Amino acid sequence: MIKKTAIKTIYFVRHGESEGNTKPVFQSLDSPLTSKGRKQAQYIAERASHLSFEAIIASPLSRAKETAEIITKKVKKSLEFSDLFIERIKPTETMGRPYTDEKAKQLYMEWMKSLFTPGFRAKDGENFNDIITRAKRALEYLSKRSEKELLVVTHGFFLRTMVAIVVLGDTISDKSFKQFQERVGMENTGLTILILDDNDDNIDGLSWRLWVWNDYAHLG
Repeated sequence: MIKKTAIKTIYFVRHGESEGNTKPVFQSLDSPLTSKGRKQAQYIAERASHLSFEAIIASPLSRAKETAEIITKKVKKSLEFSDLFIERIKPTETMGRPYTDEKAKQLYMEWMKSLFTPGFRAKDGENFNDIITRAKRALEYLSKRSEKELLVVTHGFFLRTMVAIVVLGDTISDKSFKQFQERVGMENTGLTILILDDNDDNIDGLSWRLWVWNDYAHLG
């Protein structure tokens, strides 16, 4: 049950299973859903039909786009896309390369290090500063939308980043961020809910709260 005093409620959905989730390769930025992923999207679409929200926002990457389109077909809500909600960006040289490619593997490991090391960058991949900044921008964007209730289809790592910012607040650091990412799980099409609520501890009187985490009861 959503808190009645919530100023805003955001239903986050991770995309369905993608081909990149199942193959022994470093996933490309744009990877389509598998047949299982499409079924998962249908299950969350049915669940979403019982939720109250005004519009859908999605990452334009195909696995999130497909998931969002399946939900949209069921709930008959407007759908728009925003690059704010795409997944973390890997170095181009790793995308689609097999795990056995030693050069790609080394670059991937450097990139993973960069996600938890302020100021360090691996080629053209996003780093710690990039992903934290983008997640904060995404939360600010949602807080300023006119709708009270929205559904957002996004990606696992990026969604965990937004939640880490909500949970850890100003105390977030490279170490706490890494620990958070490593210790919380997320299922494909898992439902996570954030609410924007009155909070006397916050200088502007409002703050994000984690209300539901990775609920995938719709998958059985």
